[in-house]
Amino acid sequence: MTLSGDTLTPQQAPRQPLAIAEGTATFAVRTEEDLLATRHAVRAATLAAGFGIIDQTRVVTAASELARNAYIHGGGGALTIEHLAQTRGRGLRLTIRDEGPGIPDLAQALTDGFTTGAGLGHGLGGARRLMDEFEVRTAPGAGTTVAITRWATP
Repeated sequence: MTLSGDTLTPQQAPRQPLAIAEGTATFAVRTEEDLLATRHAVRAATLAAGFGIIDQTRVVTAASELARNAYIHGGGGALTIEHLAQTRGRGLRLTIRDEGPGIPDLAQALTDGFTTGAGLGHGLGGARRLMDEFEVRTAPGAGTTVAITRWATP
């Protein structure tokens, strides 16, 4: 969106990554606006990786759920998008980190319908089902890190 003079207000300007390295970018997940920015960044990454529309939707949905969890339950955090190229093909690895209270009972948190908030309780387990690889590292008082990977289908 442009305004007169082709300039954007700070609120309209695209959010910039916190850090960029070859094949990776890290974005803050601290505000509602950051949640939208991470969705857009993940969508752009799926396009760059050559994902079809169904896999784009899977990855964006999983990322959105996990980023929202980090924002709501973890007090904010960061999302790192990593482009993968291996003999297996192209893919994306997303790592969402927060410094919140951690997940006291991971098995229970992965159970559909379990929620500590106002949601439906499908976020963590749903993200696991949407991705090819799923890993959670968490400890009470030490925050949570979720790494998810999806490989592009040829």
